[in-house]
Amino acid sequence: MGKQDPEKSRFPTESAGRSAGEEKDQPRFGAVIFDLDGTLLDTLEDLGRAMNAALLDFGYPPHPLAAYKRMVGNGLETLVVRALPTGADKEPSGRVEALTEAMRAIYQERAMEATRVYPGICRLLAAVRAMGLKSGVLTNKPDPATQLVLRHFFPSHTFTAVQGARQGTPLKPDPTSALTMAEEFALRPERILYLGDSDVDMQTAKAAGMYAVGAVWGFRTAEELLASGADALCAHPQEVAALLTG
Repeated sequence: MGKQDPEKSRFPTESAGRSAGEEKDQPRFGAVIFDLDGTLLDTLEDLGRAMNAALLDFGYPPHPLAAYKRMVGNGLETLVVRALPTGADKEPSGRVEALTEAMRAIYQERAMEATRVYPGICRLLAAVRAMGLKSGVLTNKPDPATQLVLRHFFPSHTFTAVQGARQGTPLKPDPTSALTMAEEFALRPERILYLGDSDVDMQTAKAAGMYAVGAVWGFRTAEELLASGADALCAHPQEVAALLTG
C-alpha cells in the first residue's frame, strides 16, 4: 500500500462530493489571506510614534518615522531590538523586555491616532464578499492590537480567521498559522491568495504553498518582494480584485 500524501490528508474536505467537471470549473482562488500593517492599514506613523515614545521614556534616541519601514514586520520584540542603539540590546537583563512591554502598552493606546485604511482596500474587501470568498488576516502584530484595529477600521467586514502574534504560536515567516487558516477554510493552500507587503509575507506564502502577491503600496519595495518570491505584484488593491476574477 502506497504512502498517503500528508498535504492531501491535511486538507481532505474541499473536493469531497464534487465531480471532476465541478472541480475543473471552480474558481482559481477560494480565499484571501491579508497581512495587516502595510497591506490593509497604513500604521507606520502610529507604530513609529509609539516606539519613539517608549525609547525616550527609557533614555534612548528616537528615529525618523520613515526609518520604521525597515524595522517593522517581524514582530514587536524584533522591532524593539532594531530600534535600540547599537549595543543597547546587551544591557542588563530585563531592560529590553521592559522596553518591549512599554511599547506594547503605548501602542495599544495610540494604535488609531494616525492609522488609515489604504485607498481601495474597502472596495477590495467588498469584492471578496461579493465573490463569496473566505478571508483571513495573518500578522505579526500583537493579537490584542490586531483585534482592536480590525474592529475599528473594518466594522462591516467579517474575516473568517484572524491571527495576530500569540504566545506559543510561531511568527511569520513560519507557515504554521497560514496552514492552520487553510484548514479552517477547508481549502488546499494553492487555492489561497496571500497578500502582503514584505519579504516576511512572501516567504510565508511560499513556505505554505500559497499564491504570493506583493502589495507595492505598502512599506517595502517591489524589488524586495520579487526577490522574496512574489508570484505577482499589485500597485493598487483593484489589481488584486482583478487577479481574483481572472
